[in-house]
This record gives sequence, C-alpha cells and structure tokens, in this order.
Amino acid sequence: MNLTKRQIDDLNIELTLEIAPEDYEEAVRKRLAERRRNAEFKGFRKGMVPASLIKRVYGEQALAEAVNEVISTSLDNYITENKLHLLGEPLGSESQPELTWEDGNSFTFIFDAALSPEVKVEVEAADAITKYNITATAKEKSDMVENMKKFYAERKEGEPKTDEEIEKEVAERIKENHKQEAEWRLSKDIRDFYVAKAGIKLPEEFLKRWLISANEGKVSKEDVEKEFPAFAEDFKWQLVRGKLMKDFGFEVTHEDLVDAAKAYVTYQYAMYGLPQVPDDMLMDAVGNIMKDRRQLEHLSEQVEDRKVLEKIKETVTFKDKKISSEKFREL
Repeated sequence: MNLTKRQIDDLNIELTLEIAPEDYEEAVRKRLAERRRNAEFKGFRKGMVPASLIKRVYGEQALAEAVNEVISTSLDNYITENKLHLLGEPLGSESQPELTWEDGNSFTFIFDAALSPEVKVEVEAADAITKYNITATAKEKSDMVENMKKFYAERKEGEPKTDEEIEKEVAERIKENHKQEAEWRLSKDIRDFYVAKAGIKLPEEFLKRWLISANEGKVSKEDVEKEFPAFAEDFKWQLVRGKLMKDFGFEVTHEDLVDAAKAYVTYQYAMYGLPQVPDDMLMDAVGNIMKDRRQLEHLSEQVEDRKVLEKIKETVTFKDKKISSEKFREL
C-alpha cells in the first residue's frame, strides 16, 4: 500500500492510494471463510459448501469490502499521522481511473480533499461596531394603538382598558420589540465584522461537491449553487468562532448544554401557552433532547455563539447610532 499527496493549491490536495494484492488478500480470505461457515446451499450441509462455489458467489463482494476497508483505514491513518485538518471528507476524484474488480489485481484510487483554511483573527478594543438604538415612528405607535384598541374591544372577558393604559402597553411592547431587533442586528453585524476581518478563503468547488455527496442525492447541484453563498458565510463564521473559542479558553460543558436545553424547552412550552412548566415535565423533555445527537450539536453551536459574542461585546468599541424603526428595517 502506498499513499501520496499532491498539493493542487493552498487549500486543495489530491491523495493517490495504490493498493497491492497483499494489502487485501488476507481480509478477503477471512470474509470468504466466514461466508462458508454460515452459507446454506441446497445439496450441501451448512459449513460444507465448496470454497470454489463460495468464491464464485461471494468473491466480488468480499473483494470490494476488503478493499474498501483498506481505503478507509489508510486514509484515516494518513490524515491523522500527517495532521491534516480537512473540510468534510475526501471525495472520489473525477480523474479516477477505471477499475477491474478481480482478485489479485492492484488498484489505484484518487481522492480530492480540501484543507481547512488557517484562521487569523483577533478581537481588539479598537474594533468598532455600530450599535443601533431604534426609535419608534409616530405611524408605528398609532398603528399598534389602533390594533390594541380593536383587540380589547372584541375581547369578551376582563376589565376594559383605558386609552392611557393601552398607550402605555404599546410603548412597552415597542420598546421590547426594538430591543430584540437591535440585539439580533448587533449579533449579525459582529459575525459579519469578524468574518470580513478574518478574510477566509474557502475551497468552494470542493465544498459544493461535498454538500451534494453528504446529502446523498437529497439536494441538486442547482440547490447547492443557490444556497451556497449563505452556507459559505455561515461556515466562515463557524471557523472564526472555533478559533475564538480556543483563544478565549472557552469550552462547552455538559451543564451548558443542559441549561440551553432547558431554555429551549421552556420557550417551546411558552409558545403553546404554557409559561409555567412542572419540573418533571421540563426535565423529561430535556432528557430527550440530550439523547438526540443533532439537537445537541445545534445547542452546542448556540452555546458557542453566546459565549463568543458575549466576550466580543465586552471587548470591542461600540458606535451608538439612533435610527428610526423605518430606516432600521431598510438596512
């Protein structure tokens, strides 16, 4: 077995794996022996089927399994030993030579792979980011007052609200809405600022191919092309966030994940009109989330986002800017 690397450019590499018969023949023999022990063919007792018949029926499958095992082990070992930080997994190259699957043959496999770009970015007090203070327009206030008056007029139960009470409620709601909108925008602007500052280049063509392969035919090339710009920006932020997690000495603990799961479950119940949830119900739901790998990955990303963004907000310089809600939504 021989594996060589060819550097295509800064981020793209080509791995060529040459497999000789001695690299796989013992694995093939063991697989065929296992098949023979368990095979049941009409006219033969179990375990007594001729080896030649077993090889004729199962030989190609055993060969493919054995060679694929050599491929997987060889690639994993090479990547680990050479400390290659890859994006996704190696993909079969479009320049892969045609193979003849016969026992005793040598095989050459060519793979395309992409290196994770080095991220160079620091968070400094000199980094200036705009922080918006949203002010309500007269129309926004009047529209909400009108809607609230209509709502309370149509409500059958409860004491009627005075105009003064409604206007106060509207002012509080608008203030809270604007606060949430401004926080969302600030987090987005921070992410965009540091992605731009890092200046990360991605092996885009490889990633597009990898996305199609990883989704096992569930997305088309056209889908990937359409969604790739958004994916690329999010992916760059993941790389930046990972770098900053290390720089800040942060990690995601089990307690972090439990707290995030509790917050998520509490929010979900509140959306269904249950603001107060019994502890046993809450912890049952949290327990189910903690068993779900995908949900845990999502929660872990949320925790990383929160920790990194909080640290950035403590460090950078904010440029406060007043803006009307109308202008804010045009940004």
